[in-house]
Amino acid sequence: MKFSIDEILRITNGKLLNNRNLTGEFSVSTDTRTIQSEHIYLPLKGESFDGHDFINSALDKGVKGYFIDKNHKKRFLEYNQSDFSVLVDDTLEAYLKLANFYRKKINPVVIAITGSSGKTTTKELVYSVLSQKYKVHKSYLNHNNEIGLCQTILSMPKDTDFLIAEMGMRGLGEIELLSKYAEPDIAIITNIGTAHLGRLGSIENITKAKLEITAYLHKEGSFISFDDKKIKDTLDWKGKSIFYGFESPDFKIIETSDRGSEFLYKNNSYSLNTPGTYNILNALAAIETGKLAGMTPAKINNGLQKYSPIDKRGESFEIGNNIKIINDSYNANPDSVKAAVSSMLESYKNREIVLVLGDMAELGEYEEFYHSEIGRFLSEKQFYSLVTVGEKAGLIADLISEGKVIVKSFTHNEETAKYLIENVNPNSAVLLKASRCMKFEEIAEFLKKAGAK
Repeated sequence: MKFSIDEILRITNGKLLNNRNLTGEFSVSTDTRTIQSEHIYLPLKGESFDGHDFINSALDKGVKGYFIDKNHKKRFLEYNQSDFSVLVDDTLEAYLKLANFYRKKINPVVIAITGSSGKTTTKELVYSVLSQKYKVHKSYLNHNNEIGLCQTILSMPKDTDFLIAEMGMRGLGEIELLSKYAEPDIAIITNIGTAHLGRLGSIENITKAKLEITAYLHKEGSFISFDDKKIKDTLDWKGKSIFYGFESPDFKIIETSDRGSEFLYKNNSYSLNTPGTYNILNALAAIETGKLAGMTPAKINNGLQKYSPIDKRGESFEIGNNIKIINDSYNANPDSVKAAVSSMLESYKNREIVLVLGDMAELGEYEEFYHSEIGRFLSEKQFYSLVTVGEKAGLIADLISEGKVIVKSFTHNEETAKYLIENVNPNSAVLLKASRCMKFEEIAEFLKKAGAK
């Protein structure tokens, strides 16, 4: 999206600090590493950086102008000469206003998705379904904060029918802000779990934070959610609501295997070409979205079948000796770990199952309790081997009875991968699951290299 200077001033309520040349239209860039001469530079402030420090760098690369916030106005004379400078109260707010302007101009059906886990998978499933009939634009990877929302909206093609925006949060009020500028027509909550418990302090607060997605939901829009009593008891939305889940009398699993699944939902048969019952649950949200979009069950099913997991979210590969690696290490919380383990046990019944589990982050004062809870959960399951990585994950191993399964604990990823390469038996299935901070992609890469030899 390109803006004239007059549009920028009107949308952001900005003021010109200099105006040597106001001709032309400009796209917005926040990154001086990729900025180009046809951009206007918008500096953002993060926890460890201030984009205003890079204004001169942007000007050196040929941009004609830049934004500056009121707190940096006194530094105006420090910056190099430019054709124009736009003073705003807050640069992030200006970015959001520009995005909202373009959202209204194109006016697609906006779908907002949040949840403690499964956000990105559900987004990809919804995208795969709707793409069978419509022109759809989506958040890139997990770009689910304010900056990611702006990038998603402003990169939207003019002929977009549906815009899918993933919405994450680290505290109360953040999803409400995203909802305000996205103005969704459909809002989806995948689940309420223990992710961010250390930051929000209680499941009740997590539920409130996720339900902020309905704060600016269109009054004639639709709310789609996993059927959860916490959500229903807290929900203040009065419009159309759709709840889905495995307990519905309209749902039945026909078959699950390492090749995928087949299930019945509301008198129609659907299938996925990727394993995991948690993927079926995410697919139900995509089915309901497709139905709201006027799609036939056959078209919806085509979209489900074309879905494949993206990087580190249930992606699978083999390393030789018919050893299957399932890399679900993008993130982890107690609920998603249990779901991933359950999926492994259901989908790979004819293989020796090796669980490689790392530390779960952002649990705060509850981290010891929830790591131990995973150990108690696993103590009731049957599998071949458990490998833990990290100090907290070691608490999981402590709850596994000696002799029931093979248990090994490590500190580093390289030694973990070396152990797996040397000890995993042929025809096994290996799950990699940990929070992002554990960098389990390193284990996956070690295993891929070993398999390529």
